[in-house]
Amino acid sequence: MAPEPPLLSMSDITKSFPGVRALDGVDLDVQAGEVHCLLGQNGAGKSTLIKVLAGAHQPDGGTIRWRGEPVALRSPIAAMRLGIATIYQELDLVEHLSVAENVHLGHEPTAAGFVVRGKAARSSTAQLLNRLGHPEIDPARLVGELSAAQQQIVSMARALSHDVRLIVMDEPSAALDPDEVDNLFRIVGDLTAEGVAVVYISHRLEEIRRIGDRVTVLKDGRAVAGGLPAKTTPTRDVVALMTGRNVEYVFPERPPVPPAGEPVLRVRGLARDGEFAPLDLDVRPGEIVGLAGLVGSGRSEILETVYGARKPSAGQVLVDGRPLKTGSVRAAVRAGLGLAPEERKAQALLMLESVTRNVSVSTLSRFSRAGWIDRRAERGAARAATRELSLRPDNPDAPVRTLSGGNQQKAVLARWLLRGCRVLLLDEPTRGVDVGARAELYAVVRRLADEGLAVLLVSSEVPEVLGLADRVLVLREGRVVHTAPARELDEHRVLDLVMEGSPAS
Repeated sequence: MAPEPPLLSMSDITKSFPGVRALDGVDLDVQAGEVHCLLGQNGAGKSTLIKVLAGAHQPDGGTIRWRGEPVALRSPIAAMRLGIATIYQELDLVEHLSVAENVHLGHEPTAAGFVVRGKAARSSTAQLLNRLGHPEIDPARLVGELSAAQQQIVSMARALSHDVRLIVMDEPSAALDPDEVDNLFRIVGDLTAEGVAVVYISHRLEEIRRIGDRVTVLKDGRAVAGGLPAKTTPTRDVVALMTGRNVEYVFPERPPVPPAGEPVLRVRGLARDGEFAPLDLDVRPGEIVGLAGLVGSGRSEILETVYGARKPSAGQVLVDGRPLKTGSVRAAVRAGLGLAPEERKAQALLMLESVTRNVSVSTLSRFSRAGWIDRRAERGAARAATRELSLRPDNPDAPVRTLSGGNQQKAVLARWLLRGCRVLLLDEPTRGVDVGARAELYAVVRRLADEGLAVLLVSSEVPEVLGLADRVLVLREGRVVHTAPARELDEHRVLDLVMEGSPAS
């Protein structure tokens, strides 16, 4: 008797974007009732692969088989009709709709050809929530009023509202506390016992060992290992598979002597409940301090709290020895802090405005007279700042949306140069930036530091942190587990610390 084919088989999948080969002949097979874990560093191709599986991206090449038969997943609806549901890390729920409306969005209950709202939708939603062990969630409540963990349960209920046979979970535990993770694993266990397959993406190896059956590791768009036993493969072997890159990082030389002098930025006992534990750090003029850690380790939250975009539950931030008002971006900017956020298009740039306006937006009062803006002065100052960073094209009137990712990031940096900031906070500074432009940005950041700027850097790319920073704080689950000069660390050591480390001095 012929063996049962895998529920899902993806063979030789390729996918390219302009200038990037995101998937380069990836194979993945998933059996019914198993938890198949997908591992890899940021940029390894995990997100692209699951978007191909979800029907959101069309592969350039390769074959997808479902229960042994070739299929074309031309849209998310086509994937869902087969029984494939994807729960992304950034949940795609509609906050102003109710739980029941979100669960049935796009396939509302009908009777006699008419959409049935209200009681029928709420009743079926309640049954799904009860199945997931969360009968306390009110189907009539607005999703925007729920906690992150409850919203994730709603996403699972939406997946189960279809005849789902495979669920993709992208970093599902990132926003959960330990009790909520235990409940998540209970749900996964119940689903697999019913024959549902789960593709589970996580950076946390302890979770993989606890819940996974098999592991596939991606690196640089390729599957470097497939079908490894999740519970018995040594951690060092998995880490070794995840490290090493084909892309070269070209970093400027560090100063031979570490920066001295009094710190311009001091953080003392800073904490946010549920996000990161109390931490201390100093950044001196001319120094680049890097925060290394995985998704959910608290890196970005620390930066945003230092900047005043989040209010801490404890501790303080000091600039030149003077404490800042906590939870106040205005106070931070006035003290000389500038933030280049992770999502620059959504959080930093005015995409429909010119380069000039994007650069000058934080200093408009300098060019304002009696309520009127001196356009010539504004344009001249912005052009001087962008030329200092070699922003291209050299056209201050160009809409910022027409620039490349690297030049958009330069526009954000030029804004803070024009403002005269003394502490630059960089969150994922090269995300969405091509390889050639990365080296340019590295040189810009190093030069700004050499000119006396204090830089606090967050990046998911461990080589980036090690190559650019002078000193590195390694974070794991909201705690600093190691601090050392960057010269004393390597990628393997950092990944070891963030995955299996324990708090250390």
